[in-house]
Amino acid sequence: MPNVGFVYNALVDEAPELIASLVSSLNLRGRSWVSSAYDLASREGEFADTSLIVVAGGDGTILRAVHSIAAHSIPIVAVNMGRVGFMSELRVEEAAERLPFYLNGNVRMERRMMLRATVTDGEGERILSADALNDVVVGRGGVARLLDIDTVLDGEFLTSYRADAVIVSTPTGSTGYALSAGAPIFFPEALMMMLQPVAAHTGLRDGLVLPHDTEVALSATDGKHASLSVDGMDDVELDPDSRVTVRRSPYEAVFLRAQPRTSFYTSLTRRLGLVYNLTPPP
Repeated sequence: MPNVGFVYNALVDEAPELIASLVSSLNLRGRSWVSSAYDLASREGEFADTSLIVVAGGDGTILRAVHSIAAHSIPIVAVNMGRVGFMSELRVEEAAERLPFYLNGNVRMERRMMLRATVTDGEGERILSADALNDVVVGRGGVARLLDIDTVLDGEFLTSYRADAVIVSTPTGSTGYALSAGAPIFFPEALMMMLQPVAAHTGLRDGLVLPHDTEVALSATDGKHASLSVDGMDDVELDPDSRVTVRRSPYEAVFLRAQPRTSFYTSLTRRLGLVYNLTPPP
């Protein structure tokens, strides 16, 4: 059996107990390690020998795990302990029974594209770089006012959005913040990007579907009130002359799936509360 990492949400009281029971029932003592999602980076020395990571938590826990392991291409199996769980495949009550199928390799591998956001100053010097599985958002900070966000696609000026924020989303992120802003939903393994304004006041209000290799550059002309958010994590305040460039990341998020690809549609309608009649048409 492979060496397995177990990652849990420390804010869910039942998560450590679930992980302990899985390690015991699957007889993985000595062939596994355990970490909270917040402490996962400290386990990097063990990633090279890890074949699979089991994540117990919601989508936020999965995002934190992906941020730490994406460069190592370690596949994830997620047990949903959150509210929606778009990226999870297992329920708590079935985890012990079904995990052996994933451990034995009787599953398919699902690869999802990621984004890389790079912040540069007025001289073009890089300030920071971060990868996102869901989205990159340039929006207002703590001040309740609209931003003017200049948007350039592959070197060509598109528009200056006057809006609360602009989202650059992956297909995975299309069921997240972008969905609440009115964007369409994409199949998670698709290769594309979505540009979506949030509460646009004037001008272009609809989202744009972009090729996966597009370079998106965002600059808030009133930068002293702007911030950057990557996958909904802690906001980073942007200087007035900062520029955020978003490209496809060289990394991918890898998930193991026992269900067929078409199960995404069933899962989507169930998690959005759209299932009213489970009887298929004749």
